[in-house]
Amino acid sequence: MPELPEVETVKNVLKKDLLNLKIKKVIVTYKDMIKTDYDEFIKNLVDEEIIDIKRYGKWLVFETTNYDLVSHLRMEGKYYYSEKVEPQKHEHVVFELSNGKVLRYKDVRKFGVMFLVKKDRLFIDTPLAKLGLEPFNKELTSTYLLEKFKNKKLPIKAVLLDQEIMSGLGNIYDDEVLFKSRISPFKKVNTLTKEECEAIIKNSKEILSEAIKMGGTTIRSYTSSLGVEGSYQDKLLVHTKKECMVCKGKILVKKIAGRSTYYCPKCQGVLDE
Repeated sequence: MPELPEVETVKNVLKKDLLNLKIKKVIVTYKDMIKTDYDEFIKNLVDEEIIDIKRYGKWLVFETTNYDLVSHLRMEGKYYYSEKVEPQKHEHVVFELSNGKVLRYKDVRKFGVMFLVKKDRLFIDTPLAKLGLEPFNKELTSTYLLEKFKNKKLPIKAVLLDQEIMSGLGNIYDDEVLFKSRISPFKKVNTLTKEECEAIIKNSKEILSEAIKMGGTTIRSYTSSLGVEGSYQDKLLVHTKKECMVCKGKILVKKIAGRSTYYCPKCQGVLDE
């Protein structure tokens, strides 16, 4: 699933092509992807001008003259900007643009979702209303995390996957952050110290910033659909690895919250799973 760096990369590439263009027609071949009124989605986007594209957590927001189009790529969603063509296989939403080109949304697994809301309803009528703070937000402090963690007995890896607490990170970067912070992914969040929370925040910022510079991580479902080839996979220290790059011990992988979690038991002090 694309995480913050990958979605940020997609946003930046789309902004170069789409700003100031008008949407002339919308074609939807899979209606269940649209999570607000379908007829209004089709009708209200016509003649709307794309004035900005933003990212909140893992969500893309296309700001138009009067509306916000909110899009989540989920596991395998991809955008393609191209000359006008008929919708191809697995392309479920197509936006015909005023310059004669099209923006096509492809999603093999059909997990992606879109919302269309009036501008003043963005943080009311969409899942953005529940998003937690991003690592780059100055309000994300150890005090904030300790308050969120104090009544939870779940493993820290499971809680970091919860976008309502800290948004933007997913399976890949959670593994990297916990490894760099020397924290066991199995550690119960209500036992974390102030120093450990500070390490999570610091390393999240550093890892995400570097990943953004490198265009994200290209493994499995995230590919260069917009002409961008992420290269942060070359910097990964633990996720998908077999040997620890620090102690040379064996990297283990186990499921936490249904996700494959990579960790070094020695470097991360895994005593009890």
